[in-house]
Amino acid sequence: MKVLKIDHLGIAVHSIEEAKKLFQDTLGLKFEGSETVAEQKVTTAFFPVGDSEVELLESTAPDGPIAKYLEKRGEGIQHIAFRVENIEEALAELKEKGIRLIDEKPRLGAGGAKIAFLHPKSTHGVLIELSERED
Repeated sequence: MKVLKIDHLGIAVHSIEEAKKLFQDTLGLKFEGSETVAEQKVTTAFFPVGDSEVELLESTAPDGPIAKYLEKRGEGIQHIAFRVENIEEALAELKEKGIRLIDEKPRLGAGGAKIAFLHPKSTHGVLIELSERED
């Protein structure tokens, strides 16, 4: 498995519009736009920072994973995403090494990326996302 870089940090927020005030207006990060991923019941907003991004995550449904996260933990970093060269090979290798996978196969994420999550019980309490993108 080849990890290329930290792709993004996912931050769960109650309101992207409210959080934009910090990231765009206060910190001066450029807002790259938002996208709703209906299958995951989430709207995302991206702010590039060097070779990585900050991704804000707002739930679109009260039963969505971000809504559940916010209810349990409140706003904050929800996951870290690593860009990998080949997500299918990475998942196979991690499974072979005994890492518990949330996603056995990649699914479509924001921006057309192929994504998959690793279970926090296998990763020292950190929700890790693997991401493969065409640049």
